[in-house]
Amino acid sequence: MNEYDLKLEARERAGNPIRVGLVGAGQMGTEIITQIGEMKGMEIAVVVDLSCDKAAAGYDHSAKKPQVARARTLEDAEAAAAEGKAVAADDFTLATRLKAVDVVIDATGSTEMGARISLDAINHGKHMVMMNVECDITIGPILRQMAENAGVVYSLAAGDEPAAIIELYRFAKSLGFEIIAAGKGKNNPLDFHATPETEKEKAEKRRMSPYMLCEFVDGTKTAIEMAAVSNATGLIPDKRGMHAARATVDQLNQVFIPSADGGILENRGVVDFAIGVHPGVFLVIHTGNERIKEGLVQRDMGEGPYYTLFRPYHLCSIEVPLTVAQCVLYGESSGHPLNHLTSECITIAKKDLPSGTVLDGIGGFCYRGSIERYRTAAKERLLPLGLAKGAVLKHPVPADTPITLDMIESIPESVLFDLRRLQDKTMMRED
Repeated sequence: MNEYDLKLEARERAGNPIRVGLVGAGQMGTEIITQIGEMKGMEIAVVVDLSCDKAAAGYDHSAKKPQVARARTLEDAEAAAAEGKAVAADDFTLATRLKAVDVVIDATGSTEMGARISLDAINHGKHMVMMNVECDITIGPILRQMAENAGVVYSLAAGDEPAAIIELYRFAKSLGFEIIAAGKGKNNPLDFHATPETEKEKAEKRRMSPYMLCEFVDGTKTAIEMAAVSNATGLIPDKRGMHAARATVDQLNQVFIPSADGGILENRGVVDFAIGVHPGVFLVIHTGNERIKEGLVQRDMGEGPYYTLFRPYHLCSIEVPLTVAQCVLYGESSGHPLNHLTSECITIAKKDLPSGTVLDGIGGFCYRGSIERYRTAAKERLLPLGLAKGAVLKHPVPADTPITLDMIESIPESVLFDLRRLQDKTMMRED
């Protein structure tokens, strides 16, 4: 186990804490600020949100009670940092360019902002922690390559399900086990046609955006998360959309195994999700070595040859500071994509969409996300989910139909779109 605690304590004693720039002071961002306020050897240097006041409010629950200065310019932010003050700003470049910042965290949830923040942070020599998985599954490979070229780390965030699964994957892979399936649990009901309107009442009770809740209920978030795992590991979806099988923890190594052995899988080495094991993440692994199987029986892992590794929690934003420490102290990520996409998140119409429709955002009324192998999605010219917002349809699209690039009149120009085009032209493909 890496000695985070000792190394962070040493930085605290030396008066050289890791300094973090955070973009996005919503629920997740505020939890990050608050958790770092409990830690040694790490500080929030700057928080950015849509207004300086909202950014400043993000510090309210921090036990460190920093003196906060509102800054409009980089010069003002540098002056405040030199005086030992924390900065609140409404311009993300103050986080990506402030000299004191070691690591930038994107907690915005906007794919376009994720592209802009990452590009600027990497160009200014900052490690990049990506909580914005929607952005990662769209342009993660090229951002990771750019970060490596710049000598910094690009990483998914600890606490989110992809990084929690990757933690298990690295453990099992290093030990030489065969990974049969990697997955997560889902407790929200699965309704492919959910909209912010159908989820409004439940969202109000949970004090969350109905669009955010809809993204969970319609299956989009699960597809995004498992695509991130696929792209980081090379594991594939067994079929479009995955199986979504019902299982208890005890049943995982009976369900997510090859069909020849009584399970549901046609392939070995897949990503999927189970209904009934939330909030955990899991691996189903295999060994044919009789001596190892004997040892696993003695450790109450079962008779085999399939075994379940289960992590029964993921603490979301509360764990993110560990990725910050991992980037700075060890130069390592909590998970990152390979140099190509293995899976694509595709766009499927939720209802009949007439020609001329301007597609809304993820968790909206027009479409949901699903998962497909990248090479299949490319061959069929399926519209990547991350590029769907603002696209204009030139043809009607029936409900439950995958939207293709040939159905699109135009896709808005953006930094995200530019990086995706460059990635498609230059990055190695999974063919």
